[in-house]
Amino acid sequence: MSSLFSRLSVMFLTVTFAGVTACSAGDRASASIPDPALDAPIAKTKTEQTAVVAGGCFWGIQAVFQHVKGVISATSGYAGGSAKTAEYELVSTRETGHAESVKITYDPSKITYGQLLRVFFSVAHDPTQLNRQGPDEGTQYRSSIFYGTDDQKRIAEAYITQLEKAKVFQRPIVTQVVPLKGFYPAEAYHQDYAAHHPNNPYIIYNDAPKVAHLRELFPDLYNSK
Repeated sequence: MSSLFSRLSVMFLTVTFAGVTACSAGDRASASIPDPALDAPIAKTKTEQTAVVAGGCFWGIQAVFQHVKGVISATSGYAGGSAKTAEYELVSTRETGHAESVKITYDPSKITYGQLLRVFFSVAHDPTQLNRQGPDEGTQYRSSIFYGTDDQKRIAEAYITQLEKAKVFQRPIVTQVVPLKGFYPAEAYHQDYAAHHPNNPYIIYNDAPKVAHLRELFPDLYNSK
């Protein structure tokens, strides 16, 4: 989308074609998405760590992870480009290198990095769509994992390989695993958008189903707050 106005316009098309454009976790095989074979251990003490992922409009990704137990906060923002181009109108030109992303701050004594990735691949987005999610198209909507440590890189790459070998998805996973060079919070009006606008047609048809799917697939991880 070239601007927020364009995204708002898409909402009306989304209502009309809700059955086609609603975001989901893709054309999955009959087997459920497994736990990662390689993962970080549960920490013995409470601390804070961060994970940064991208997979379509950050409104929905943020909404999903705000409902995951062990997640302290989820912030919408931009990653992949420079600080000087980290603003919505510029990112929407598809020329900044940024992807709409979410920084997840979590307690590793309650949830692991691999478990966050399982949610990411299961309900937060469709990892088989290239440079798009649902009604949104462009490189800023690409599927990416921005790793901050070598352990995160190793876990993410191993998990993608595991899912591909298990043929969990009917199409190849296109998720990029790339180093995090910087994360820049999005404008205030983008933060907690799904929570502030639950009756917005875009949220109803594209993002609310993801949160509902999280509750259904991961009842032990779901946080209703």
